[in-house]
Parts: sequence; structure tokens; C-alpha cells
Amino acid sequence: MTRTLKWSWGAKPSEEAPAEPERRSVRRLIMRTAVMLLAFAAMVAFSVLLARLTLEPSAASEGLIYSNVHPGRSMRAYIDHGTAREAARQLGGNLLLGVPFGVLLPVLLPRARGLARVALATAAVMLLVELVQGALVTGRAFDIDDVILNTSGALLGYLLLGRRLGRAVHPRRRHWWHRWYPRTERREVGPGVEEVGP
Repeated sequence: MTRTLKWSWGAKPSEEAPAEPERRSVRRLIMRTAVMLLAFAAMVAFSVLLARLTLEPSAASEGLIYSNVHPGRSMRAYIDHGTAREAARQLGGNLLLGVPFGVLLPVLLPRARGLARVALATAAVMLLVELVQGALVTGRAFDIDDVILNTSGALLGYLLLGRRLGRAVHPRRRHWWHRWYPRTERREVGPGVEEVGP
């Protein structure tokens, strides 16, 4: 009886218990904010690099460039008529240029998670860049193959790293349709006996 009273009146364990989850959630919030700020800084740096690579005029190439609206035509031209080094530089460079989108978008925008969303967002941005290139920048032209390669790079970045990073920073939320599919949890109800239920 004395032990029971001592345990029930000494409410320190039950009072201190909520403090630990609270600390954990504060730590998680700080980490999430830090990662998002880092991702934002990386996206700004990448945008500056992208602008320098794609939107700077190149007067020397003005007579050599041509617009391409047929998917695969430029890629075939690089492979068939260029050197292996030139093909690797052009195709690999455009592929790598899309990777940061696939890595950073899911961290900055939780709604941008998923292959289709990453592909659509990257394609929209790169299409805009190519249109500006073709219409306004000297020595640059619109090339649909660049959009395809950039988008493929973004999907590669998402599959390799972006998906995991996005889930780590923004854990999945339960949606309204999950009420019909309750989570199953395992609870220990006795030595060596587990109960499965919602």
C-alpha cells in the first residue's frame, strides 16, 4: 500500500514524460528548418549557375545553331556525327543539369514529391528556359532534347536521393481517405503475446 501511494503521489515520472517528446519535436523542427534553408540556398546557387549556362549570349555560335522541335534529333546528331567526348559532354551535361531539381524540389516543396510531379515541374521550368533561349538570347536556340535530358536527370536525382530526403524532411501525413484503411499496430499484451489492431 505504501509503495502504491508513494508511486502515485510521486508524479515526477508522469510529469517528466511529456517533456522528452516535446524536446524531440523541437529538435526535429530545428533540423527540418536548417535542411530547408540549406536546400533553398542550394537552389538559388543552382538557379544562378543555370542562368549563366543557358541564358548568356554566345555570338560566336550564332551561325551554327538551329532550333529542334523533334525529340531525339539532337541526341542522334551528337552520337552519329560528333566525337565521343563531345557527345558525352552535351548529353551528360544536360542530364546532370536536371539532377538538382530531382534532389531539391521534394525538400523545398512537399507537394512536388512523386515521379510525375518532379517530371512536370522540371519540364515546365526547362521548357520556359529553352523558349527564352530561342526567342531572346543571341547564339542560343530552342532544343526539345535538352528538356528531355534535363527532365530525365531530375528523375534520376529524385530516385537516387530526392525521394529519401523529401520523406526525411517532410514525413507523410495521413489523408482523409486513410480513415477507411486504419493503421495496424502491434501491442504486447503479455509475455511473448502480441495483439494486432488499429
